[in-house]
Amino acid sequence: MTTLPDRPHTALLVIDVQNGVVAGAHDRDAVIANIDTLVAKARAEGVPVIWVQHSDDHLAQGSDDWRYVPELVRDESEPLVHKNYGDSFEGTDLEAVLAERGVGRLVVTGAQTDACIRSTLHGGFVRGYDVTLVGDAHTTEDLSAYGAPPPAQVIAHTNLYWRHQSAPGRAGGTVDTADVTFAPSLVA
Repeated sequence: MTTLPDRPHTALLVIDVQNGVVAGAHDRDAVIANIDTLVAKARAEGVPVIWVQHSDDHLAQGSDDWRYVPELVRDESEPLVHKNYGDSFEGTDLEAVLAERGVGRLVVTGAQTDACIRSTLHGGFVRGYDVTLVGDAHTTEDLSAYGAPPPAQVIAHTNLYWRHQSAPGRAGGTVDTADVTFAPSLVA
């Protein structure tokens, strides 16, 4: 149960599944297929699908790398949130988009696990949202050359630690695509 009053609805967030972000991502095709499944399910259930798109000095707005992967097609009626920081809430209108729709629970998918996904999980949680991570619908690139664990370990660790997140009046959690429900959490 979210701490946000009068916000009983759930939204699916699709974060940064852009050509340049996921080009070398771990299990790219399987993750994108899972996200596509969730988008179709959300649409069929009348659940808002919110698309988040990153740009910065290395990911120029309007470039091919900046565009969403062709396998995922946003409906023109679905909000698109442009961001320049890891946390999808920072410097964006995401909070206003969610408030307009009465959303108090987020189901999170996308890239990159160890950057924008983690930042958005925590950003939503500290703002009072229930936040569910879809464990097989997020990915990252291999940054082991820079000292990071291999991508599969980064993903597994994120799934593990987010599975047990809780705070007064709100909850985190990790589920696989097949187990996603868009019903609100019932944490007290």
